Amino acid sequence: MDRFSGDQVALVSGAASGIGKAIAERLRTEGVTVVATDIGGLDDICDVTSMDSCLSAVATTIDRHGRLDILANVAGIGISHPIGEFPVEEWRRIIDINLTGTFQLSQAALPALLDGGGCIVNLASVSGLRGSPYNAAYAASKAAQISLTKSMAVELAKQGVRVNAVAPSAVDTPFLTGFSLPEYADLGLVGRASPPMGVVLRPEEVAAAVAYLCSGDAASVTGTVLVIDGGASA
Repeated sequence: MDRFSGDQVALVSGAASGIGKAIAERLRTEGVTVVATDIGGLDDICDVTSMDSCLSAVATTIDRHGRLDILANVAGIGISHPIGEFPVEEWRRIIDINLTGTFQLSQAALPALLDGGGCIVNLASVSGLRGSPYNAAYAASKAAQISLTKSMAVELAKQGVRVNAVAPSAVDTPFLTGFSLPEYADLGLVGRASPPMGVVLRPEEVAAAVAYLCSGDAASVTGTVLVIDGGASA
């Protein structure tokens, strides 16, 4: 039996590469119509730091397909600095994209999701569940994103909208390969977060988890943070 019924439509942010691209591809293989957006590299643009851009992405989706059933908030960035040297401007930019961007695109999509009893899946991180050295802004944004997920889930449950999050550890994406630690970083602190399974996840693994949370198989699942980390947070 198909997990997605009807002509369901999804909007995915941060979909030009990495996890967002894998999510868009996975949903399409399961029969979902996907509008894939990013700040560049795709025909459909969405800058999640701009409410006007978020509203436009939602309006484009509805104008094109008549509905919106699924929102995947994937857009995010991370920059590594020691906490004592973290530039305030970069801190604000990370919070603005990872946290406020999730809130803004969710708020923009909410009227359409309420209309059809849709769902939201936020891409969080195990960094939001544990200390993450040299990565404080990213970790803080993801911890807040998890709290936002749970708060939205409780508030919207009786209105038929499910809200969940996926929290992966390191994933083999351009985001990971472009991430660098300070040259004098304490590798012992970094190594404490290594997963017992010793794995770097594939984007497709995260996409499979997101597809499950969006599907009818998870019809009673809301407010959940699905951790995929090879045992790192156990």
